[in-house]
Amino acid sequence: MLKRFFISLLGTVAGLWISLFILIVGGVMLMGVIIGKTASTSTVNIEKKSILYFDLSGDISERYQRQPFFQMIQSYDKKSLTLDEMLRSLALAADDNKIEGLYIKCSGSAMASASREELIDAIGRFKASGKWVIAYADTYSQGDYLIASTADSLFINPIGSIDIHGVGGVTPFFKNMFDKLGVKMQIIKVGTFKSAVEPYILTSMSEPARLQMQQYCDTIWRYVAGTLAENRTIPVENIYAMAPAMISTRQTETYLSDQLVDALKYSREMPSYLSEYVGLKKDAEPRLVTPSEYLMSKSDAFSSLKDHIAVYYAVGDIADSGDEGIVGETVTADIVKLADDKRVKGLVLRVNSPGGSAFASEQIWEALEYFKSKGKPLYVSMGDYAASGGYYISCGADSIFADRTTITGSIGVFGMIPDLSGLVTDKFGVNFSTVETNPGATGISLTQAMTPAQHEAMQKSVENIYELFTSRVAQGRKMSQDAVKEIAEGRVWIAPAALNLGLVDQIGSLDATIGAMAENLGMKKTEVVRYPQTEEKLWEKILREGGSLDGLEIEAPFDSETMQNLYILKQLREMNPIQARMEAVVVK
Repeated sequence: MLKRFFISLLGTVAGLWISLFILIVGGVMLMGVIIGKTASTSTVNIEKKSILYFDLSGDISERYQRQPFFQMIQSYDKKSLTLDEMLRSLALAADDNKIEGLYIKCSGSAMASASREELIDAIGRFKASGKWVIAYADTYSQGDYLIASTADSLFINPIGSIDIHGVGGVTPFFKNMFDKLGVKMQIIKVGTFKSAVEPYILTSMSEPARLQMQQYCDTIWRYVAGTLAENRTIPVENIYAMAPAMISTRQTETYLSDQLVDALKYSREMPSYLSEYVGLKKDAEPRLVTPSEYLMSKSDAFSSLKDHIAVYYAVGDIADSGDEGIVGETVTADIVKLADDKRVKGLVLRVNSPGGSAFASEQIWEALEYFKSKGKPLYVSMGDYAASGGYYISCGADSIFADRTTITGSIGVFGMIPDLSGLVTDKFGVNFSTVETNPGATGISLTQAMTPAQHEAMQKSVENIYELFTSRVAQGRKMSQDAVKEIAEGRVWIAPAALNLGLVDQIGSLDATIGAMAENLGMKKTEVVRYPQTEEKLWEKILREGGSLDGLEIEAPFDSETMQNLYILKQLREMNPIQARMEAVVVK
């Protein structure tokens, strides 16, 4: 009996080791195949009569950012684009005689308004060089149609649709859910308009929050409608009339009479049309070049060994630590290195952030002040959002540029600490006994409500940080602190209003910001290096440079919705309790 047991045990162990060996060997072989494929495709040769090709689909981020492995695999798409790639490829292709024009295929992309604005401006500069633009979609979302409207020729599927519906914002409210769970959110804040906490303590939007959302939705809609009208050469009143009319339900032929499109074509017809358009044979495949392929072919990464302008991307939530978003300790160290690097002549900080940790925001602000102390200019280019903590890290710049639809301001601070006693004690039946040398020795607990003394202390802490925040803005914008407080209170401003209030200096794109700094520095040729220049992990490098996982059944341990929920829980667990953050709003 004992002998059989040991034989069985040894057999099991041997089986495990053999399985592990096979797994390792198989993994190495798989990596070798993918790396081999990557090596064979890493050099791209651009032929004459080529077409730059944008496939607008899925989430389009500002710039490529590193992700945890399973999140990367879950979201991997070999066609995914970044705004940075598209802007750089357009700038280079404008002067490239091998690139005939731009083909935009609209398949339902997710981008915020200012990112679309940046892309539209870049396409305009591309066309100004004498290049053409063609756009196609089976069905146009409003955002994609806004970009497609820049095209010289705009096509749609014969039974396709165009959605023009206006602009609105949706904010979810969780108070009723928390009440059912027995969770109470304890809020400490400064600012009448600081509405980031409202979803946790209210069941609907407050009037101040509704007012500011209405204002920036109206401004964005005026931009969208005006741009569509200008690009399609139709009265803006026509666009306003289309929004409530649900034009996506119309017969496709009506889009021709309304001058929204130029012709109807099936998707299968587009390759031969493009080939003929550039002078290839009708049955030849069009020479479509993606932004990543084009940038690899150009090897456009400027040598950081020369004098240059540094463009540093501060994208995402501001956090004290971690490996995602704007991490205070990481960004601070990077900025100090740029300040001490004699090759860096100036810094353009590209901010696309709704804010986050107030502590990390202050550390980044101080590092930027150190950069300026070296006698180097600091400009800020604001993207979709530069609000709350995003504005905190921007306010000290020598000059602030914002896109017309950038959302900024939200100068305010709040603290949010959950009281889980209703859930843990009342519903789960878990009780706690405490022994303390003095009141508050065990600190603020999530399993019981704050005491009046603790609440008062937290309120004072939030007020102190608000005083510091407004003083930083006053110093940077050369205003009195009282004047800053009059337009602060956590209120969100759209860029044109922010310009009138003195919170930004100019309406302009990232390209305009870089150009202004180059002029300030007297650079005859604008040399730019983009930061952070972090090394990608092996898997990331494989996927970014042409390696494909198509056909391989590699799955994340959870579905995408569960992964997103786990990510949110992780953020909440790691979040600094005192935040300079704008509320999350879905603008459609």
